[in-house]
Amino acid sequence: QVQLVESGGGLVQPGGSLRLSCAASGTIGSLVSMGWYRQAPGKQRELVAVITLGVGTNYADSVKGRFTISRDNAKNTVYLQMNSLKPEDTAVYYCRADRIFAGSRSIYWGQGTQVTVSS
Repeated sequence: QVQLVESGGGLVQPGGSLRLSCAASGTIGSLVSMGWYRQAPGKQRELVAVITLGVGTNYADSVKGRFTISRDNAKNTVYLQMNSLKPEDTAVYYCRADRIFAGSRSIYWGQGTQVTVSS
């Protein structure tokens, strides 16, 4: 099993910044990708950004140029730097990790962290 613990959410004014962190622990194996998704009230969960070993990064069009995903492999941690935040970025942000271990691929989710952008 892999446990994902997110931190860094909160309330910020439009135009502000936040940095989310997600630390993985447990039976890590190979975390082939780590990423962030978000879910706003009444909407489906959507991809925000993902970083995949040997491939690179991918972003939702709505956050390109404002958000940056990065990863510290030594710490099994993924970060999401969010700049120029907009009210429409308000959502619960979830960390996701795709693990390969003993020949099997598994998906793990964090518990979510609330990001609210409001004046």
